[in-house]
Amino acid sequence: MPYPDKFTGFQVHGPETWDQFHKNEFDPKPFGDYDVDIKIEACGICGSDLHTITGGWGEQKFPLAVGHEIIGTALRVGPKVTLIQPGQRVGVGAQSWSCLDCRQCRNDNETYCRQQLDTYGAVWPDSGVVSQGGYSSHVRTHEHWVFPIPEALPTTAAAPMLCAGLTAYSPLVRNGCGPGKKVGIVGLGGIGHFGLLFAKALGAEVWVISRTRAKEGDAMAMGADGFLATAEEGWNQEHVMTFDLIVNTASSFEGFDLDAYLSLLDVHAKWVSVGLPEGDGIKIRNQTFLSNGCFFGSSHLGSRRETLEMLELAAEKGVKPWVEEVKISEGNLAEALKKLEANKVKYRFCLTGYEEQFGA
Repeated sequence: MPYPDKFTGFQVHGPETWDQFHKNEFDPKPFGDYDVDIKIEACGICGSDLHTITGGWGEQKFPLAVGHEIIGTALRVGPKVTLIQPGQRVGVGAQSWSCLDCRQCRNDNETYCRQQLDTYGAVWPDSGVVSQGGYSSHVRTHEHWVFPIPEALPTTAAAPMLCAGLTAYSPLVRNGCGPGKKVGIVGLGGIGHFGLLFAKALGAEVWVISRTRAKEGDAMAMGADGFLATAEEGWNQEHVMTFDLIVNTASSFEGFDLDAYLSLLDVHAKWVSVGLPEGDGIKIRNQTFLSNGCFFGSSHLGSRRETLEMLELAAEKGVKPWVEEVKISEGNLAEALKKLEANKVKYRFCLTGYEEQFGA
């Protein structure tokens, strides 16, 4: 199947004009023995995209096409590729390379590889090319980070699983989420709603923890067993030391009473933060952990093995994320990112209509 030597994408030229998208051609990195070229058909819009183009996460390399929740068709595979066949429906998430040889990579922790490269905004060491993301016609990715998509999963449901879904799934399975466990999900946003859906699919009792009860109806419709509103006086008292795991997906630490949240955890239970708020974060005192000896940590994406397991679980259990479809264009991208900035999305956007912009 023929396709161009140059790819085309909707790029932002800098944080001062982050809501202005321009359709530009760009050079992909040189094609390697283990690479897969993918014609993109859909891509989720992630909070990471917004933090990146606005400069909230620091200096970036522009012009840049963001997007790392990619679904498409594999067109071309390198001579040493064994994991993917041309014509397969496949996905790419937020990471596109690791060394595959270090201690972390050899132990299904390749997302923690010290040499890992992001799907967009990373500089490929062999060429100096800046990686471009899924707001584009095509993407070129190492086979290890290309995932076959189960037939039972609709494209627009599978796409946001490749970053938001995996970000929630990995800390759940790594920390014992399952039958007989009481799990809390802080924040019902793009990642948080996946936390709820996957924790239920894994068989846990799941409670959503949010500032107000504005999203309680949505949480219960997604299968939550309970809901806690932290703006209410004494919100935590009936649940002190009853949770086995809490996954924090909050995108802000404003007014965040960490001591009250951690009081919910059983002895040596875990709090895992996956949201990445801008700013200085929160202060932590050792005294906070003394009453229950709880553990406080974080999690980054997930491994290939976890990604494949997550997709199979979603297909088997019929996990249905709440997704709003948006046809990709300059204007629609600007509107969708502004809505995301204002938290006006329930609960993920997914870009479609790629053939209209980039051709068949």
